[in-house]
Amino acid sequence: MLKIMHVEAGENFYGGARQVAFLVEGLAKRGIANVVVCPRGSLTARRIAALPVALRELPMHGDLDLLLTPRLHKLLREEKPDLLHLHSRRGPEILGALAGRLYGLPIVYSRRNDHHEAKLVTRYKYRLYDRVVAISAAIGDVLVDSGVPAAKIRVVRSAFDAEPVTPLSRDALRDAFGLPRDAFVIAIVAQLIRRKGHAVLLEAMPRILQRVPNAHLLFFGKGGLQAELEQQIVAAGLQDRVRLAGYREDLPTLLEGLDLLAHPAFAEGLGVSLLQASANGVAIVASRAGGIPEAVRDGVNGVLVPPHDVQALGDAIVALALDDARRHALGAAGRRLIASDFSVDVMVDGNLAVYRELLGART
Repeated sequence: MLKIMHVEAGENFYGGARQVAFLVEGLAKRGIANVVVCPRGSLTARRIAALPVALRELPMHGDLDLLLTPRLHKLLREEKPDLLHLHSRRGPEILGALAGRLYGLPIVYSRRNDHHEAKLVTRYKYRLYDRVVAISAAIGDVLVDSGVPAAKIRVVRSAFDAEPVTPLSRDALRDAFGLPRDAFVIAIVAQLIRRKGHAVLLEAMPRILQRVPNAHLLFFGKGGLQAELEQQIVAAGLQDRVRLAGYREDLPTLLEGLDLLAHPAFAEGLGVSLLQASANGVAIVASRAGGIPEAVRDGVNGVLVPPHDVQALGDAIVALALDDARRHALGAAGRRLIASDFSVDVMVDGNLAVYRELLGART
């Protein structure tokens, strides 16, 4: 039986870790054995533990955790996989690859962000990997522009499968967050980091409130920008309109009660939260940046605006807030888009095809 070791360093089960869960569950259904390595004691480890895979928890402390290489090398000797698939930038990207090379394994690296790298870095770093899986065509283009050989790159888009949950009603969602029953609820689902664009939406809120006086904003996620965002909210006098709701494990039950998802990011590989929103029938206003236009088709399941453009963002949100029929049509189209273009089966088979390229007869 083919055996793959996956390394995912994300602790909070954000988009990348969720993709690993979709992937390994799908691979298991196809008869592939999987070992998933996660940070010890993390939420990701708890969620992976519920899947039909072998879970191995290790300390993971980022790019400077030089002992990660020997820890992973020891684990490779114990588990004896046929291939190593690295899913995270922070830590495993280099340190995990070194462990794989020491053990002599084929290595696949999933690239999830769309930033350019210096060609000098690219020349040496990407020699570590036999294949690089780009989760969007936009990332594939960035990799080529950065000097990665096109022959090494395979585009396999992220996927989403809505969890079978009982969603909260619109009224129940508003009650849960202490909002008026008639509130127009906008949400961002993203880590609280600068490139996700939370500050841009906060700047747009006064403009939105002029036309949509019942608008309320929820930020779902955690991150290092929390204190700064709290200060910006207070400085703008938006304390009664904006709430930092934190990371919510029950997010799948909340989404259908939202009126709109905003994603004003100015750098994004694809955006799993966008797939999640569309799978739950929520219309989207997002930036035309990175791989976002692959997940949000302008005029189909959402509206795209230029990144950093406060006025365009505010105007797009107002337009959809005042047009219930269009907003609901975009949400319905989003469900269809996920089913047709972002199925988990397509994503799993795409990754499996990469493994077969490298392993040949063993698959």
